[in-house]
Amino acid sequence: MRIIITGVSGRMGRMLVKAVVMAEQARLVGATERAGSAAVAQDAGSVAGLDVLGLQIVDSLDVCAEADVLIDFTAPEACLNHARLVAARGMAMVIGTTGFDAKQQVELDSILQHSPTVLAANYSVGVNLALNLIEQAAQVLNADYDAEIYEAHHKHKVDAPSGTALAMGKALAAGRKVNLDDVAVYSREGMTGARKNGDIGFSVARGGNIVGDHKTMFIADEERIEINHFASDRMVFAKGAVRAAAWLHQQQAGRYDMQDVLGLK
Repeated sequence: MRIIITGVSGRMGRMLVKAVVMAEQARLVGATERAGSAAVAQDAGSVAGLDVLGLQIVDSLDVCAEADVLIDFTAPEACLNHARLVAARGMAMVIGTTGFDAKQQVELDSILQHSPTVLAANYSVGVNLALNLIEQAAQVLNADYDAEIYEAHHKHKVDAPSGTALAMGKALAAGRKVNLDDVAVYSREGMTGARKNGDIGFSVARGGNIVGDHKTMFIADEERIEINHFASDRMVFAKGAVRAAAWLHQQQAGRYDMQDVLGLK
């Protein structure tokens, strides 16, 4: 399986390079960075802290070798540009980029409508198992249980709430058969009044080098049930993305997520 990775000098990019190199069924054939990046023209292995791979980082996908799958953990606008090339080349795409607004999401769907695509807020096996458990719990713990979602990430993360926190909210809302947009509360300040029955609250922390903490709470007067996930190393996301790429390589065109990859649906 031939893989291209975009944004290879970023935190996740470096981890993805390591994960592909470690995977027996995968081969890295392309590595890109934005124009002007100091990583351009360097060796992808060296940038990732590995031995020299003999693969130079470039600033354009156009010059990358033919590949089966492109893995993208960059930013929404960059991801859209990469998706156009994926569609034109008939490749598959694994997307870990988050922070798309509604218009960008519609555009992404349109570009990749004929491409095999995995789009997930989080590629950790543990997180996706947690999402499954949250939906099951929400079917039993109805609106009599106040629902709150907390997440914490490193100080460099630019979007909030995290894509994983939103995925948890959607799983919770699906379990209760409601629309998340109708019940989500993303901020509280000042005289907010009493909590409304059925709300799903979100709270966010940013600081230091936190890889990713997520907590879903179902709170009643008599008890509290929590489903938590704490990531200690970004490699867990990179390994999951490569696992998704290997699975996707065998699939027909369509939109999938990690629940599909792991057979949890």
